[in-house]
Order: sequence, then C-alpha cells, then structure tokens
Amino acid sequence: MKKLMLSVAVFMAVVACKTNPFTGKSTLNFYPNSQVFPMAFAQYDQFLGENKVIKGTSDAEMITRVGQRIASAAERWLDANGYPGYLKDYKWEYNLVQDEAVNAWCMPGGKIVFYTGILPIAENETGIAVVMGHEVAHALADHGAQRMSAGTMQQLVGVAGNVAIKDPEKRNMFNQAYGIGSTVGVMLPFSRSHETEADRIGLQIMAIAGYNPDEAARLWQRMKAKAGGQAPPEFLSTHPSNDTRISNLTAWAPAAKEEARKFGVTSFK
Repeated sequence: MKKLMLSVAVFMAVVACKTNPFTGKSTLNFYPNSQVFPMAFAQYDQFLGENKVIKGTSDAEMITRVGQRIASAAERWLDANGYPGYLKDYKWEYNLVQDEAVNAWCMPGGKIVFYTGILPIAENETGIAVVMGHEVAHALADHGAQRMSAGTMQQLVGVAGNVAIKDPEKRNMFNQAYGIGSTVGVMLPFSRSHETEADRIGLQIMAIAGYNPDEAARLWQRMKAKAGGQAPPEFLSTHPSNDTRISNLTAWAPAAKEEARKFGVTSFK
C-alpha cells in the first residue's frame, strides 16, 4: 500500500503543473479550460432555464455592475503581473435568481449566480463586492477543475486499493478507513484551503475595484449571526469557520488596500 501511495504522489507531482497566478503555487489540475468551460456553460444555461432569473431591477443591475468591476480589476491585476490574456476564454455573466438560500456561486469560466436570499446579509453594494470577489476568485484560481482533479485522484486510489487487496475482509476495512480518512484528512482540508484562498484573492480584487476590504470581516460577522452558532466543527466542514474567516479577513485587509494603491486606488466605496 505504501508503494501505491508513493506512486500516486509521484504522479500527482508530475501532473500538478498549472501555476496559480495569485499564489505562485503549482496546482493539481488534469482538466484544461477547453474541457471544463463548455461543460460549465451548458450547466449554467440549464440552471437559468430551470430557475426564476430576475431582470431589470436595481438589485439585478447592482449584481451586474459589481461583477463587471470585479472582473475588470482582476484583469488589471493579471495584466500587470505578467498574465496577459489569462481571461481570454472567460465568458462573464452575472444573474440574480429568486431563491431564499443565502448563497452565491461562480462556475468555471465566469458564470455567476447570486440568490436573493444573500442580499439582506450583503446589505449594500460593498457587501455584494465581498461575495462577488470571493466567487470570482474561485473561477480565477481554477478551483472547480482542481476539485474535479482531486476527486479523480481519490477515486483512482480507492480503485487501486481494491485491486491490490485480495482478501474481502481486508478490502472492506480498507474501503471504510479510506473513505473516512481521504475525506476528513484530504478532501475537506483541500476544500477549506480553496475557500481561504478565495477569501484572500477576493479581498485583493475587490480593493482594486474600489471597494473597501474592511467590509469583508463585517459581512462574515453578519453571516455568523445569521447562522446562530449552527455549524459543524471546522475539521468536518468544506469551509473555514466564521471566526476563522473573520480573523483572516481582518488581518488581510490592510495588505489588500496596499495592493490597490499600486493601481492608483486610494479611496474605497
């Protein structure tokens, strides 16, 4: 089994060759944009066709306005840091959907949805920018493709273990241990790291777009109040705890403002 895990680790090191421009780190990513984006665009169109999309209201217009500013800020940063053309295949789209869930998401390639249920928590345009920056950051950092790649690796190791272990009882023990261990020990921390990364990148982008990054911690304080303490332990969650996020965002806000000043942004909305 150790040889199997070593082989997988070597394979991962070989294929993890795409660099995240915002962190400079190599990432595990088997799937090129040319494969992921068309699937994401089709799923997005299907979702819009099955849900009530709100058009023409001040809230819908605000979602689009903030999204365009955030996307423009991301492109400015990428161009200035040696990644011209990084967004050439992105097809930005911003939609507000009638749904009381407190949620928003961005699919690979820049397809964004805000649910009406998150608007009271956001409170204002700057709050929308906090959420928008975070969701856009997921797309910029290829987190969707990375999750797909990690899921593929998880399945491959599981299959390899079942092939290698001949004894049915031992195979059953492996499956139980591997299912829990790979989820709690690998997949959940992997997801939390993406959320933390998106928080930090999003904070930086929203500041370059002219929005006050200090609002991010305040938004998550409102999220915490909304949750009312009903959340799983952080190690069993796909997301960092509210307290962790509030602490991180508070600590990172000054650096985000400093980054924005490099682009001539000295006052914030």
